[in-house]
Amino acid sequence: MTIAPWLAGAAAVVVLAVKASKRLQLSRAKHKGLVGHVRMAKRMSRLLPFYDFDRDQFFAADGAPADVVAQREAGFARLSALFKERFPKSAAASDEMRDSIPDIAFTGTYRVPFPFSRVVREALSSGNFYAASDGVMLTDLDGNQFYDLTGSYGVNLLGTDTYKGFMKRGEETVAALGPVLGGLHPVVSENVKRLKAISGLDAVSFHMSGTEAVMQAVRLAQYHTGRQRIVRFAGSYNGWWGDVQPGVGNPVSADRTLTLADMSEQTLKVLASRKDIACVLVNPLQAMHPNSNAPGDSALVDSSRGVRVDRAAYSAWLARLREVCTKAGVVLIIDEVFTGFRLSKHGASEYFGVQGDLVTYGKTLGGGYPVGVLCGRADLMKRFRDDRPADICFARGTFNSHPSVMGAMDQFLRWHASAEADAAYAGVDDKWNARADALNGRLEAEGLSPRVGNLGTVWSTFYTRPSRYNWMFQFYLRAEGLATGWTGSGRFIFSFAYGDAEFAEVADRYVAAARAFEADGWAWSGEGVTNKDLKRQILRESLRAKLGRG
Repeated sequence: MTIAPWLAGAAAVVVLAVKASKRLQLSRAKHKGLVGHVRMAKRMSRLLPFYDFDRDQFFAADGAPADVVAQREAGFARLSALFKERFPKSAAASDEMRDSIPDIAFTGTYRVPFPFSRVVREALSSGNFYAASDGVMLTDLDGNQFYDLTGSYGVNLLGTDTYKGFMKRGEETVAALGPVLGGLHPVVSENVKRLKAISGLDAVSFHMSGTEAVMQAVRLAQYHTGRQRIVRFAGSYNGWWGDVQPGVGNPVSADRTLTLADMSEQTLKVLASRKDIACVLVNPLQAMHPNSNAPGDSALVDSSRGVRVDRAAYSAWLARLREVCTKAGVVLIIDEVFTGFRLSKHGASEYFGVQGDLVTYGKTLGGGYPVGVLCGRADLMKRFRDDRPADICFARGTFNSHPSVMGAMDQFLRWHASAEADAAYAGVDDKWNARADALNGRLEAEGLSPRVGNLGTVWSTFYTRPSRYNWMFQFYLRAEGLATGWTGSGRFIFSFAYGDAEFAEVADRYVAAARAFEADGWAWSGEGVTNKDLKRQILRESLRAKLGRG
C-alpha cells in the first residue's frame, strides 16, 4: 500500500523532467537576440518610450564635435532646399493624402529611426506618387526621372515595359470572358500545367496575394498532419498575418508559432523530436541575413547591419532541414513569394537545391497584376477526406482566378518557357555578383563607408564605420535620382532590364551619393567608438525619456 504513492511521485518527477528537458531544448533552438524571442520583443516594444530630437539635438545625437555638427547642418539645409525645389507637386500630393491613406503616414514616419522622424518629415518630403514608368526609369509628378530600385517590391523582374506588354496581351486573351468570376477561363489550364512543371509538384491553387497563399499552405499542412504548431525562423517575413508574424506589429498572440534560429543544429533537434509541428516555413531571402529582420532604415541606429550570402552553406542547411522534416512528418513550405524566378529559372528551390512539399509564389508571376500561387503535393492540396465527408478544409476566395490576372500570368509563363528567358537566366548570378563586387571596389578605393551585399538582383546597403546617421544615405540617393522603397537603403530590387549601361549609371550615382553623404559629416565616428557604444547611448536616452528627464 505504501508503494503506490511513491510510484506516483516518481512518475510525476519523470513527467516534470521530460517537460523541463523539452523546454530547455526549445529555448536553445531560439536565436539569442530579441528577434528569436518574440514575446519578449513585444513586451520590450511596449516599454520603449517615445522621444524626439529638436533641431539642435538632431545634428549632435552622437556627441559629434562642433565642426562636424556644422557640416551636417549645412548639408541638411542644402538637401532640404533641393527637395523643396525639385519635388513640390509630389510632396504636396502625399501630404494631402497622409491622413486618408494610412500607409503613407506609416511609411513616412518609419523611414528613419523615430527620434529623428519629425525633423526629417518636415524638411525632406519627396512624395509617394509617380506619374509614369519607362524602361528602368520612374517619373514623378514634378517630371523628375529616377532609376527604379524599388522593383515594385518584387513584382518587377523583367522591367515595366515588359509587364505593360504582358498586361495588354493578357487582357486581349481573356477579353471575351471579361470580369466573369466563379468559372475559369481556359488559359488557367495552361498556367497550371506550366506551374506544375516549374515547381515539380502536383497541384496548384490561386490567390489574391502572397500572404493568402502562405495562409493556405499553413492551413493545409495543419489539416493533413493533424498538428497545429508552425515553425518560422527568426527574422523571416512570410506575410503579415498573425501566425507567421508573431512578434512586434502583431496585436494578437500567436501561441501556435515557434520562432527558432535559422541554420541551427538545435532547431533540427527540436524538429526531429516534437510531435506537434505541422510545418516549417522557409523564406530563401533570409540567406542574405539569417536571424535578422528585413533591413529597413527605421532600425538603422548603428552600423551593425551586415549582408553576406554563403550559398553553399545555406544550401547545405536546407538539405539537412529537408531530411529532418521528411523523417519527422513535418511539411516543408518554401515561401518564394519574394524570391520566385529571381535567382534562377525555377526559383530559389532550384538555386539552393531543395524541394518543398508546398511552394508559394507571387508578385512577378502575375505578369504585372497582384497574385499569390500555391503549388503542392497532391495529398497535401486535397481539401476533403474520402472516408469522412464532413471533415473538410476551407480554403477559397472569390477573385482567385480573375481572368485578367490569368491572362497576364499566361504571358509571363510563355516568356518563361522561351529561349529569351533561357538567355536572361544564363549566368545571371555571376553577372549580379560581379556588379556588386565592382561597386564595392569603387567604394573601398575611395574609403567610403557604404557597401552592398546581394542575393542576385536583391541588394542591401551596409556600413563599415559606426554611425547613428546611416539612414540619411537614402535621401542622398534620392537626390541623385535613385528611387528606393520606403525601407530606404536596406533593400534595392533590380530588374533584368538593367543592362550594363544602365547599371553603370546607377553605380556612378550611388558613389556620388556616398561622397556627398560623407562630405556632409553623417558617417563621422568618434575615435574608438563601437556599435555597442552607440546602442548604450540610445539606451540611456530611452531611460531618460522613460523617467521624464528629457
